[in-house]
Amino acid sequence: MRTKRRLKSYVISCLYVVLFLTIAVGGFMISRSVSMKKDTNVEEDNYTYVSSIIMNQDVAVINETSKMLKPYTNENVTVGKSFYDYKAESKQQESSITYYDGSYIQNSGIDYVLQDVFDVVAVLDGTVIDVRQDDILGNVVEIKHNNGYVTSYQSLSEVAVKKDDTVTQGQIIGKSGTNKLDKDMGNHLHFELYANGQVADPNLYIDKEIKTQE
Repeated sequence: MRTKRRLKSYVISCLYVVLFLTIAVGGFMISRSVSMKKDTNVEEDNYTYVSSIIMNQDVAVINETSKMLKPYTNENVTVGKSFYDYKAESKQQESSITYYDGSYIQNSGIDYVLQDVFDVVAVLDGTVIDVRQDDILGNVVEIKHNNGYVTSYQSLSEVAVKKDDTVTQGQIIGKSGTNKLDKDMGNHLHFELYANGQVADPNLYIDKEIKTQE
């Protein structure tokens, strides 16, 4: 005959304690999990990903600089007379002076020469603000560019643009020729550059990156 074994009272008490702790810890973990999930959802709802902006929008990129071209494309063109630089040596200054009608005139640009007629091009994008025929300078074209630059192309034999035309960098605007001021130079282009209303040495800008946007 078998006898029934009774659990001692302290064992039953321990079982109740373990059961209570299991229920309490389980409830805490479930509550914490729900809370974290809610926080995560809020963060995701309020957060905008940079990749989404890049992928979903076309953002225009503005190039604020541009390299100023030479006002010609023929590689055989050379400099006949340089810009008059007040800081240059006296010998260089003498070679940058023009004698006309009994007066010595400081060269306010650069004269590019070649025996054959060559194409003259716009050094930057811009708008033609003046086209005229001058008795001394020959045919003249002036172009206004962004950020205060104005270029002047003189002694042209032919002109391919008119006032208010929009021109692009490298576009042919005319052909080289002659004028009375530098008639001894023969076929050439007299090129001048103005920066914010002040005459400037083109050599400081040509083939260099310059700011073309405000």
